[in-house]
Amino acid sequence: MDALYPRLLVSRFPECFRFYDGVLTEALGGTRAKGEPSGPYANWGLGDQSLLSLLDRAMMAGVVGDLRPPAPSDAAMLVLTVGDVDAAAACGERHGGRVVAAPAARPEWGPTVRTAHLRDPDGNLLEFQSY
Repeated sequence: MDALYPRLLVSRFPECFRFYDGVLTEALGGTRAKGEPSGPYANWGLGDQSLLSLLDRAMMAGVVGDLRPPAPSDAAMLVLTVGDVDAAAACGERHGGRVVAAPAARPEWGPTVRTAHLRDPDGNLLEFQSY
């Protein structure tokens, strides 16, 4: 059992599903455990650990009441460690993401750190990193 794993509430479920299905399987080697592009839920794992789940924002609003999209400022960011940041960023773009910071070395973060930053189709911030 996972003690903690990220679940994104998304408004554009089909687009986000295609983005994460491509990125998590191609760039990280994960597998989809359940879900379809039509939603309202999907999740992916890597080995015996959960990577990410998606849930349709409207479905969750039906449970907790008014659930507005987050403010334009970013409250959280998904960080995925990958073997090849450039390939992961290209994979993200192919699956509907938008690169907001191209792959680059980040020596101020560590001697071998390399990152790229993307927005998923719902606008969530994602970092691919390698060490």
